[in-house]
Amino acid sequence: MPAAPSRTHHTRTLCAVVVGLCLGWQGLPQAALASGEDVPPPPEVAVPQAAGGQNPADFLDNLGLRVKARWRLQFRPPPPTPPADRGRAALILGSLMADSFLVWQASDSQQFRNNNQEVLSYCRMLGLGEKLSPRLMAQGKMAESNEWKELRSEIVDDHQEMLRVLREQKDDDLAVMIDLGLWLRLLEISTNLVVENPTEEVRPLCIGSPAVLQEIRDDFNRISLSRHEEVMIKQIGLHLEAISTLWRLPQPATPSEEQVLKTQEKLKSIMQAMVEKPQQP
Repeated sequence: MPAAPSRTHHTRTLCAVVVGLCLGWQGLPQAALASGEDVPPPPEVAVPQAAGGQNPADFLDNLGLRVKARWRLQFRPPPPTPPADRGRAALILGSLMADSFLVWQASDSQQFRNNNQEVLSYCRMLGLGEKLSPRLMAQGKMAESNEWKELRSEIVDDHQEMLRVLREQKDDDLAVMIDLGLWLRLLEISTNLVVENPTEEVRPLCIGSPAVLQEIRDDFNRISLSRHEEVMIKQIGLHLEAISTLWRLPQPATPSEEQVLKTQEKLKSIMQAMVEKPQQP
């Protein structure tokens, strides 16, 4: 099955994360980041070599190599009942997919099955239940049998299948919003872990790398203009812009603790904006 476009997009960036962490911030073109343009990957991580490499599971793997990751402390209560707003449901579904990768890291079979039930509920709301239900049920059995190695590739493929089906249904907006919700939740997890590991060297992991943050902004900008008028999307956009401002280059050699805590606060606000219905004026 060919990879969805967004996978190649994030694959390139996540390879840049690893290189960026090794080379430091100086390896990223400051002019491009300051202007909001895409950051071209360095020669050794050109797009053709990167294809099919990194994915959300690898993102958390790399994070776990850099910090003491107590994954279970990042578990969340279940989300509310799927809302009628399909855009909001897509964002929450994306965050639940991120939780699937998180729970896989913790190898917690019961929590994985609980989260998978929430994923299935949201899939049904978006008209994906019939196509994805057999796969999700099989994943629950794999977790129960502790088949973690096989389950990892299943979760990765499930994410891509979800996006593929939506694009086939001409629901490109929903596919983008699922991916956006997934990566924003991953950043929330990474920032929480950085806060728990106060060594200065890991502070840049809050955003993975400037290129990761830029591509999340690009995802946000791909949402249709009509949705950008919605209260929830406006709130997410404001918080995302505030995070971008915090991490705009040139950066100090070591990001400050205040920078990290403000990033955590903004990501928490984004997650709340996803699940809380805006108050009517």
